Amino acid sequence: TSQDGTTIVVDRYGDGPPVIIVEGAFCDRQTSMPLAELLAPHFTVFGYDRRGRGDSGDTQPWAVEREIEDLAAIITEAGGSAFVYGMSSGALIGLEAAARGLGVRRLAMYEPPLDLDGTHAAAMVPELTRLVEAGQRGDAVAHFMANGPQIPGQVIAGMRTQPFWSGFEAIAHTLIYDNTIGGDRSVLQRAPVVTVPVLVMAGGDTLPALKDAAHALAGAVPGAAERTLDGQTHQVDVTLLAPRLIDFFDEGSNVTLLPYRSSAGAPSGTAGCAGRTGSRRR
Repeated sequence: TSQDGTTIVVDRYGDGPPVIIVEGAFCDRQTSMPLAELLAPHFTVFGYDRRGRGDSGDTQPWAVEREIEDLAAIITEAGGSAFVYGMSSGALIGLEAAARGLGVRRLAMYEPPLDLDGTHAAAMVPELTRLVEAGQRGDAVAHFMANGPQIPGQVIAGMRTQPFWSGFEAIAHTLIYDNTIGGDRSVLQRAPVVTVPVLVMAGGDTLPALKDAAHALAGAVPGAAERTLDGQTHQVDVTLLAPRLIDFFDEGSNVTLLPYRSSAGAPSGTAGCAGRTGSRRR
């Protein structure tokens, strides 16, 4: 249970030093499973439904501070300190927690979607809010897909006919949360107080705005390491990501890591969104 009484549902894998996975837009704790299973031989891995998605509660009014408190509650559950891996907007939640000294031992971030010029995440919040409040959840999802990850319109139209689309609509309101987080450039002013080791990663084939955001945040955190995963996009191949995290979360590591290169052909596993699974409540 988080500080405001909201139930946060957590899955736990493996045994070892604790690692918490904080997911991004459209994702729930089921999304974390492929990566968690790769990390589980080395760590105790916690994947959770962020508030407003999956089986977790969604006490209103929402604020980023509540999401930070949710992560803090899981850190407490993990023993008071933990390694944190944040994907997309989850990376920015992890950074905020680290800046507040909330028991983050090391922080790894993949493609934090910080809106550096106000034309991406921040610009989407008013329209997303209007559409969700009007009950046009499918249109809100489509608006985000077109203007965030820049998915072509014909692809979005095809996706709207698929059974999984209703799952996107069910958590469309959380897109407001994610883009509010991504639109807050003041995190660059808080980043310099982070004192724990930080690794910032981006895919070599990802959107330029995501590369720029990763570079800006790596420059704002003292001593942060910045790495590119060649051939990767925002849908990162977890078989390439997991070894990077295992290396980084080794506290004997000096964080001078060599880049991984993806093999030719389609990735054997990518971080994407999926369904739900049974779990314990926290």
